[in-house]
Amino acid sequence: MALETHDLVVHYPGTQHPTLDRISMTIPDGSFTVLVGASGSGKSTLLHCLAGLTTATSGQVTDNGRVVTAPDPRRGVAFQRDVLFPWLSVADNIDFALVARKLPAKARRARIDELLDLVGLAPGVARQRPSELSGGMRQRVSIARVLAGEPEVMLMDEPFAALDALTRLRMQDLLIDLWTRLGRTVVFVTHDIDEAIRLGDTIKVLRGGGIAEHIVNPLDRPRPADSLADLPGYSELRKTLHHQLGIDHALH
Repeated sequence: MALETHDLVVHYPGTQHPTLDRISMTIPDGSFTVLVGASGSGKSTLLHCLAGLTTATSGQVTDNGRVVTAPDPRRGVAFQRDVLFPWLSVADNIDFALVARKLPAKARRARIDELLDLVGLAPGVARQRPSELSGGMRQRVSIARVLAGEPEVMLMDEPFAALDALTRLRMQDLLIDLWTRLGRTVVFVTHDIDEAIRLGDTIKVLRGGGIAEHIVNPLDRPRPADSLADLPGYSELRKTLHHQLGIDHALH
């Protein structure tokens, strides 16, 4: 049971080189995989292929053996910017996903309360509009709405990139906690090396249209933000990622 790509190629018209070039990989159920790479490395394109939002030029994506041709409720997606409906309350935004699952009204009301609690939001937030919330709170609501669909796989496209540093760390804590408790499969896109190290059990480095490196994270959990750099193996892992991303070369 896994999410897989098989010789996946995405070549956009008018471009000289493919964005993704014959990528084959396996994302095991229950794993936490981070896709890291510089801007333009194809990491978001790869995530969108996994979601069924982008059609491959050739090759394919399979989800538990079934070819992915379109989005599916089994795979929930969170984006860099929240995609909440600004004219709806928080409760109605979450309810939108529950209605799609055809839950009865009474069960939906109870589930909204459960989901808000799950992502660390007070019940009173349910009545507010997205414009009344901070960026971190909106992303918590976005995650609650993704979870409302009860996906087996959570695909996350730099969901914390627009947040301030402290809120970003708190959202990382929330995601690790949800993954630990719910046992979902997570595929997380970032260009931030420390975020990749802190979150992922497996880190795949994208470069030149392919996966340049597949790294099994040697750092034990938990990985507290304030002592991440002190953990055995951190410095070596960070150096490896810097090298793979070409950061050292770019600085000289």
